[in-house]
Amino acid sequence: MTVKTAPALPAFYDPANAGRWDYAPDQQALFAAAAEWRREHAVRPAASDRFSVHLLLIDAQKDFCFPKGALYVAGRSGQGAIEDSRRTAEFIYRNLGVLTSITTTMDTHFAYQIFFPSFWEDADGKPLGAYREISADEVARGEVRPSPMVAKWLCGGNYAWLLKQALHYCAELEKAGRYKLYLWPPHCLLGSDGHALTGLLHEARLFQSFVRGAQSWVEVKGGNPLTENYSVLRPEVLSRHDGAPLAQRNALFLKTLLSSDAVVVAGQAASHCVKSSIDDLLSEILANDPELAKKVYLLTDCMSSVTVPDGKGGFLADFTPQAEAAFQRFADAGMRLVRSTDPVESWPGIRL
Repeated sequence: MTVKTAPALPAFYDPANAGRWDYAPDQQALFAAAAEWRREHAVRPAASDRFSVHLLLIDAQKDFCFPKGALYVAGRSGQGAIEDSRRTAEFIYRNLGVLTSITTTMDTHFAYQIFFPSFWEDADGKPLGAYREISADEVARGEVRPSPMVAKWLCGGNYAWLLKQALHYCAELEKAGRYKLYLWPPHCLLGSDGHALTGLLHEARLFQSFVRGAQSWVEVKGGNPLTENYSVLRPEVLSRHDGAPLAQRNALFLKTLLSSDAVVVAGQAASHCVKSSIDDLLSEILANDPELAKKVYLLTDCMSSVTVPDGKGGFLADFTPQAEAAFQRFADAGMRLVRSTDPVESWPGIRL
């Protein structure tokens, strides 16, 4: 059976909501609209799909998707995440009969994380600022150190242990060659407004769920105070300095993704959490069957890179080149770079 994309966008959809921090859908009305849409367009339940398409929507949260968010992913245009949200929502609506399941990841943090300034201080006990790297050499020389205030609840007051762990962590990051420890402003704090999914995409993923009888899955990541978790599939560092485990891979979700016939990836930010998640997915694929890379589709117009404006028309930091290099590497490995406006039926390897 050939599955066709929907002929129109739902009547309730308003693209302007992509830029509205306070927008929230009426979930009960959405359920009723979904029942009508299913009847009108003869959309079959997701369970009947013979070719399963899994949309992985990474960190589509308010702190990343709006200028008032703590870590807005503006891209070079300044409208990056806002336009990405609009395109992603429209992709979901136009492909309701194609998308078998949608999983949204949620970056989830607390006040003290190893990548927040609150975790650190300088040699004089003064707090550090955001948007800076911390090197293992700086930690080894005592130029920066973990705040003694966190030792009681984090490691039973054993500050010497915490110093060793901080050095080990930075050294492991540098050894892996992916990142140095980078301090971000507090973002996606559990319980904050910024932690929530942007209303436009929460609406779209719930509508898909209601129309197709598919659960609205969420994968939470990032709560371990001693490691970063850019990727939904694994933390950046898995071991402690004393050899004990620090964290573990998300093996169950990895299996879920690889069991799908197609995995479509969108979200924020292309330069960090998206790139890292795809890197880990590719590593697993290459270790098992490189041909599986062909089942991964990257919606390049539904993600942007982190930029930090300098207030003078330039950038203090621009991670776009790193993202572009990574996506070329993903394509070289066999993953497909596609756009949300291209009919899914026309994508190579799709058999609907």
